[in-house]
Amino acid sequence: MKNLFVFLGILIFTSCSRNQNQVQTEVWKQEIREAERAFDSLSQVAGIQQAFVTFAAEDVTVLRNNNLIHGKSALKDYFISNTKAENVSLTWKPDFVDVSSSGDLGYTYGKYVYTATDSVGNTQTSEGFFHTVWKRQPDGTWKFVWD
Repeated sequence: MKNLFVFLGILIFTSCSRNQNQVQTEVWKQEIREAERAFDSLSQVAGIQQAFVTFAAEDVTVLRNNNLIHGKSALKDYFISNTKAENVSLTWKPDFVDVSSSGDLGYTYGKYVYTATDSVGNTQTSEGFFHTVWKRQPDGTWKFVWD
């Protein structure tokens, strides 16, 4: 009989622990979704460059035009030297969010739309898929380390 109580105790403890982990995982996923939404919103309000620099971690790596850009400073330089169109917008929304069981890394992917209008009013639109890796920072915020 004693073994039955021990078994039930372990079963209850394990179930509660698993449920708590699932709840915590969902909280972390929601934090990443909110960071992604804020990132997109800042892009609309302040521009693509400001949004990317604001939400990038110091150790960020970005793949652009088959080149890797390492570090936040290099990312700033990239945007300064590669901003050609005056009227550009970039919108995106994650279709999927996941996070590590430790809550320190997560990733998103989904669709984006990039629109650029030149000085004579010609508009070009590019659509595709994005994949972003997020890392929890020491202050608890989420910054992206890969895009």
